[in-house]
Amino acid sequence: MDLKNSVIIIYILFMSVHVSRSEQTFPEGFKFGVASSAYQVEGGWNEGGKGESIWDRLTHGKPKKIKDRSNGDISCDSYHKVFEDVQLLKDMDVDFYKFSISWPRILPNGYTDVISTDGIRYYNDLIDELIANGIKPVATMFHWDLPQLLQEKGGWMNEKVIVAYEDYANLLFSIYGNRVRDWITFEDPAMFCFDPYFQQPSFADGLKEEGNVGYLCAHAILKAHARVYRLYHFNYRERQHGRIGISLGSSWYEPGLRGDSDDDLSELAMEIELGWFAHPIFSRVGDYPKSASEQLQLFSRQIQMTTFKVPEFESADIELLRGSADFFGLSHFTTKLCDVSLPKTSSEGTPLFAIDFCSQKQSWENGTSSWLKVVPWGIRKVLNWIKKEYDNPEVFITANGFSDDGEENDCRRVHYMNSYLENVLVAIQADGSHISAYTVWSFMDNFQWYQGYTEKFGLYSVDFDSIDRSRVAKLSSLAYTNIIKLRTIDWDFNPEGFKSCKWGLSNGTVLLD
Repeated sequence: MDLKNSVIIIYILFMSVHVSRSEQTFPEGFKFGVASSAYQVEGGWNEGGKGESIWDRLTHGKPKKIKDRSNGDISCDSYHKVFEDVQLLKDMDVDFYKFSISWPRILPNGYTDVISTDGIRYYNDLIDELIANGIKPVATMFHWDLPQLLQEKGGWMNEKVIVAYEDYANLLFSIYGNRVRDWITFEDPAMFCFDPYFQQPSFADGLKEEGNVGYLCAHAILKAHARVYRLYHFNYRERQHGRIGISLGSSWYEPGLRGDSDDDLSELAMEIELGWFAHPIFSRVGDYPKSASEQLQLFSRQIQMTTFKVPEFESADIELLRGSADFFGLSHFTTKLCDVSLPKTSSEGTPLFAIDFCSQKQSWENGTSSWLKVVPWGIRKVLNWIKKEYDNPEVFITANGFSDDGEENDCRRVHYMNSYLENVLVAIQADGSHISAYTVWSFMDNFQWYQGYTEKFGLYSVDFDSIDRSRVAKLSSLAYTNIIKLRTIDWDFNPEGFKSCKWGLSNGTVLLD
């Protein structure tokens, strides 16, 4: 091909991208929302009869574990700001609000023998106010704040805790199911199962044990999810007409340039982080992904980890799990590059071995969070992987967002949001992925677990030094509202009162005028 033809082709490709950007429109019925979680925003940690959670215990007993020694005792004080917060949601024109229900706020000791009437009242107020303002409530039943009393009984390692969770879910359906139509059983179980034991051994009050404790946790979560799904299906669906899904978190694991070995490593990493939870629910055959299970056993023998054994489902559990979700919840933030030549990046003996060989390029733009690199095409690749693996299920993007230091003129967040949404659109329009909703993490700045208040993901800033925890709209909240109203991405959006953003073309760097 001569130089002239090459230039013509490059020009045509450039123009096609340019034109497609100007014509990108989200399909009819596509929904936009924002998310939060109970411990991260509510505060009121011991009010209204609420019981202690594992995060209350950790932040009070071991404050040094938190980067700024903070806690969620007050946080955004959303417990006292239902009406104010819903008004902010209405101002953004969101279709839905994904929030989580605090198990210990409803059931102080984790069991249904003691029910907090004030906890019931709080979520009734929130749900009713959302509906009154035309905002759909999407409720997550568990977002990491396990009642401390249940943790002391062994947490998810104890079969009786699964029963307690099923009773808790039954109570939620009976009280709120006439108004909540979309339920999420668990938020990113890979995080609270694998991280406590393999990457952050004291994630809340996780058990520090060698071997396959994390996989036993995952095993329990999957069984609990299936039981709650079937409970709803047989006892509530016909009259409440709701849906149940699970939110699974995953990076995209991009293969390096070493051919089949890196391709295999990338696929194995996807099967460990995402497929380990998704395969039993969404695949045609059910059960854990076979290749990942076999490789885990092989790896454990190679490093002589005698305590490690991959849990196995009974045939009845496989059938109970298979098809136990009405939508695929996906939480996605970043991408990693898998290269067999790289040194391992986590502790010796980690049964997440495939992921240990995957890291991130220093040249990729990063957020304040050390793990968050901006790689917009990664979300499209994850969506395509899900489409291929699980026959194109309905995907509900349950979390996607960017961390910074809290600037209100948050051009980098706007750029992240625009870029990732652009790739979501391409996945819908060009790839045919069945994607029904997109959720920004997060509604407002909040307590970010081990990082405390040092990392900000919010569309609204919160003054954590003020008594009233005042909220202020950031540029990103206005940009998101504009996307929702126009149903397209406006790269030239420049509202009054904010400095305009300049988008760098080489690596996505954002500059201010």
